[in-house]
Order: sequence, then C-alpha cells, then structure tokens
Amino acid sequence: MQNDEIDLLQLFMMLKSHLLMILAVGLLTGLLSGLYTHFLIQPTYEATSNMLILTKETTLASMADLEIGVKLTGDYTELITSRTVLEKVIANLGLDEEYINLRKQITITNPSSTRILKITVAQNDPLMAKKVADELANVSADFIADQMEVAPPKIYETSEVPIYKSSPSLKKNIMIGVLAGIVLVCGILVVLELMNDSLQTEEDVQRYLDIPVLAVVPDKAIKAKKRRSSSAKKNKEGR
Repeated sequence: MQNDEIDLLQLFMMLKSHLLMILAVGLLTGLLSGLYTHFLIQPTYEATSNMLILTKETTLASMADLEIGVKLTGDYTELITSRTVLEKVIANLGLDEEYINLRKQITITNPSSTRILKITVAQNDPLMAKKVADELANVSADFIADQMEVAPPKIYETSEVPIYKSSPSLKKNIMIGVLAGIVLVCGILVVLELMNDSLQTEEDVQRYLDIPVLAVVPDKAIKAKKRRSSSAKKNKEGR
C-alpha cells in the first residue's frame, strides 16, 4: 500500500512553491471581508443601565438580607425580559418591532456576589440604545415591585449614549477573511496535488512503479534554453 501513502514533505514543498499565490489570495479575501464589514454590515451600539436589588428590610449590616438580594437576581432577570415589560417599553417608546425581537437585543448580567443587575441593550442607533436601556430599567423596576411586593430595585446609574460600536470588529473580520482565504486555497492545492496521479520526476517512477530509471530524455525546450543562455554568455565574454 506504498502508493497510498501521503508524502507530507512533498505537500509542504508544493505549498511553499505556491506561497506568493497563497498570500495574495489571503490578502484579497481579507480586503473583501473588510469592505463588506465596513460598507454592508450595520454597526451595533450597546448602552447599559445599572440596577441595585433591594428588599423590604435592606440594611447593610444584615448578611441574610444580602444573601436574599443575591438570590433574587435570577427572578428579577426573568421579570425584566417578560413579555409584559417588553411590550410596555415598545409602547412607551413607539418602537416598530415585536417583543421577541427586542428580547434578543437585551443582555442582563449579574456581577458575582453582588445585588447589581446590568441591563444592556444593543441597537443600530446609539441614541435609541440609551433610550431603550433606560426605559427598560424604569418599567421593569415598577413591574418587579408590583409583582413581587418588594421595594423596587434602585436605578443607581442610567446609561450613556455609546460612542464606540460594539460590533462588528473590522480588524477581527479582516483577520478571519485572511485566514479563511489561506485555508481555502491551501485546501484546494492539496486536493489537486493528491488527485494528480501523473509521473513527473524520476523519484515518482521509482516510488509508484517500483522500477529503476535507466535513462532520462531531456526536455527539448529546456535544452534549447540552456544552449541560448550559454551562447549569450560567450558573446558577452567575447566583447
């Protein structure tokens, strides 16, 4: 089964011989990816409002109260993204979208061992991202207080209008495009090399046919080229 073996060194040398083409394709796909990201993908901006969870008997000296506040973060997260809250936010702001779509734009995080909830909203418009984040915090605070009969969460920090986009990352997409192009062209070259069963060198004859090479017929074009090169060299020396 010697004929079925893959010569990794041969594949490496083949790829090395096409190095310029591989790099050119990688740069081209990276450029196309960058252009697509810059001109065709809408940027996304994120705004975050911060909420502090309280209980009816909140005291800084009460460790039991702190534990209760931490455990309530899970319940509060579900209530903030409930259909009732989201539909009211949509109505208050006059948004033209379904609550399910709005829910996909919301991310709620709870820093470890704290009673803080960070409500982050992603929108294509930075000003709208701030409006939705702040309105969501206000509506959900009233809704939580009404449903759970507890002190409403305290919004201790409203969001700011984001200046920088959160996605997409131009540099990241360009790098992905470059790597994708390089991997693609290398894969194509390797497949073509493995499918090429022609005998190209004396080593191929010995490897695949297992017979010795008795003679080699030189290529006429190569021989003529060498002859012309030798003549040109003599002419220069004669001068």
